[in-house]
Amino acid sequence: MKLALRELRRRPGRFGAAGLILTLIALLLMFLGGLLDGLIRSSTGAMYALDGDVVVYTASAEDSFLRSRIEPTLRSTVDGVDGVASSAGIGVVQLGARLADKGPRDLLDVVVFGPEAPPLGVDALPGDGEAIADTTLQEQGVQVGTELSVGPARSTLTVVGFVEDTQYLGQAALWTNPETWRTVLTDNRPDQQLGDGVFQALTVRVDDGAVAADVADAIDIATGRSTASLTVVAAAEGLPGVEQQTATFNQIIGVTVGIAVVVVALFFALLTVERASLYGVLKAVGARSGTLFGGLVLQAVVLSAVACVIAGSAAIALDAVIPPGSIPLRISGTRIGQSAVFLLVAAVIGCAFSLRRLLRVDPASAIGSGS
Repeated sequence: MKLALRELRRRPGRFGAAGLILTLIALLLMFLGGLLDGLIRSSTGAMYALDGDVVVYTASAEDSFLRSRIEPTLRSTVDGVDGVASSAGIGVVQLGARLADKGPRDLLDVVVFGPEAPPLGVDALPGDGEAIADTTLQEQGVQVGTELSVGPARSTLTVVGFVEDTQYLGQAALWTNPETWRTVLTDNRPDQQLGDGVFQALTVRVDDGAVAADVADAIDIATGRSTASLTVVAAAEGLPGVEQQTATFNQIIGVTVGIAVVVVALFFALLTVERASLYGVLKAVGARSGTLFGGLVLQAVVLSAVACVIAGSAAIALDAVIPPGSIPLRISGTRIGQSAVFLLVAAVIGCAFSLRRLLRVDPASAIGSGS
């Protein structure tokens, strides 16, 4: 082991090429993971901002706000279920928004939310005709006091504050009170207008100690399966495109880890061939194959760890210099750590391909061929 570490210190150039490739692979893993996290969060951020543990849709809505309708009588049934602490209605409408100093076709994609309970990070819902905007709109020139003309009816919403990380399906959220949301919906989507007391869905807070998934099942049973109740996490993961994006990126990440395995395997296989005579000498003086293989693994792990540190620093710097809103990149310590674990496991697996060659080194023949 000491010999392996000493070689790393004294002959770093020998490992330079492999180290550079592993650093680039680690950076790619972290970037892909950060891009996946950013894409998913830009689709689900508003769902995680809901002040509740369970989202209740009508059963025929296919977990969609736009197709769901919760009547007051159905809501009363939900409120009477054991484990339900409180419920709050919510409505959603996706529209385009215009800035006064922009062209008529220069639209901002927004989603107007009308919840009875303010989202997480907001103390109270805004007044009539007002909205609290997602911070991503600041990159489009939206400020406190900006008036947005929303939808084909040009409904006016005045921005009175901002909240972070509340995008929905890649669109920025505008949080209003229920009355303002109903007005916007009626003016711009008259075919979708709702009666008094009717909401598209409910957010439910469960009692302390209650399990959200169990309460969701109890709600559906109590309503005769006329509702489809999901935990907030399940509702977020069930949004269109989330599952497909996750599967696609995980496949790409898996292929990248496979490339790392091949790189480590090829590099240390060549290194083992070059060291055949050295290993023969070491075996002749009593070194075990397991000890020699441990040295190989140690070198691969150290090399990968250094690559991860450099790549992690580069990923954080990259996240800092990329303008917010341009690329949905979300670099987190968890993702960096996960990528590092993937690379370290790949390094160990890659080294395993050199074990058979190392075991077959014969001291006498190796020494003879090197003389």
